[in-house]
Amino acid sequence: MSHLDETMPVSSPVIADRSPLALAQALIRCPSVTPEEGGALQWLGGVLEAAGFTVERPRFSEPGTPDIDNLYARIGTGSPYLLFAGHTDVVPPGSVEAWRHGPFHGAVSDGMLYGRGAVDMKGGIACMLSAALAFVAERGGAFNGSIGFLVTGDEEGPAVNGTVKLLAWAKARGERFDHCLLGEPTNPSRLGEMIKIGRRGSLTGKLVVHGRQGHVAYPHKAENPIPGLLRLASALLDEPLDGGSAHFDASILEFTTIDVGNPATNVIPADARATFNIRFNDGWTAQTLGAEIRRRLEAAAGNAVRFTLDLQPSNSPAFLTAPDAFTHLVAEAIEAETGLRPTLSTTGGTSDARFIKDACPVIEFGLVGETMHQTDECVAVADLDRLTAIYQRLLTAYFNR
Repeated sequence: MSHLDETMPVSSPVIADRSPLALAQALIRCPSVTPEEGGALQWLGGVLEAAGFTVERPRFSEPGTPDIDNLYARIGTGSPYLLFAGHTDVVPPGSVEAWRHGPFHGAVSDGMLYGRGAVDMKGGIACMLSAALAFVAERGGAFNGSIGFLVTGDEEGPAVNGTVKLLAWAKARGERFDHCLLGEPTNPSRLGEMIKIGRRGSLTGKLVVHGRQGHVAYPHKAENPIPGLLRLASALLDEPLDGGSAHFDASILEFTTIDVGNPATNVIPADARATFNIRFNDGWTAQTLGAEIRRRLEAAAGNAVRFTLDLQPSNSPAFLTAPDAFTHLVAEAIEAETGLRPTLSTTGGTSDARFIKDACPVIEFGLVGETMHQTDECVAVADLDRLTAIYQRLLTAYFNR
């Protein structure tokens, strides 16, 4: 691990409007498509610094990957220490012409805020920021404990020079967190439906079945790999990997590509290739799951199918944050503001919680994720206000304990 420019300058803008809408618009107008910082972290750091936070901007590098800007901010010196975490980088907008409003305009129409990152997750960052600014202003900066922000610009990218290194950097400096709230969009359709208390692991495999090329009219002189690939694929799909566990659904295996790279209709191909991805629960590790996949393939292949299997390195284990008093505080704040008692879930894809879990207990709660990564990504302005109220209620309860 290496880092550059640990003390990048931070401007201190005067922010007259600290509403979550105004803050979200300011972030959306920063074109921070991974790996570009786009001014988002610079702006965020300036706002936090103006509010009394100590702000640092580590940049990390790794050969073969882009340098990434990150942000760490803290106010307070004592415990308990509540950490807000998230990312300001966003996925590409695709065709700008296809957007109803420009992806980086931050336009509001019919009660909806449009823009890339409105949901995932500049809107969530804005709500955390608005709640923290209001809480600190209300307390005059005097409260028992610490509030921090750990924000990366590499969540939508390789996730190499972002949160995982930022956490190691903070640990080396003696930073210790009691709890973390990650503001990823966790709700399927209504704000308040779901808290994520864990995530499934992810493992990708590349399977190649080897044959011998030849003319289709003379199959006895060739070896067609396609039947062998179908045979091995069936071996992986026919029997469920498991039946789920107390907090996790059953593990799932999905084939994402099958290809023989053969443009000719009269040639038996030499090889057939397939890629699959498994989202696995806490009954497996990447190692034990890889061993099971290999066992199934070898049993199905016998002496009839020649294959190679390449299991890709995985930094996405399955993990669970056992429900505790902090989870209860978050759920109570959600119910008080929305009237909904949130489900505790481990569904969905991966997030940076997989790294944060090694530093402290982490749960995720943010906006409704229905439009994330889509053209015309948008969030209800009312949801921004409600989420901010939830975060502010949580801060009050957390530091009044």
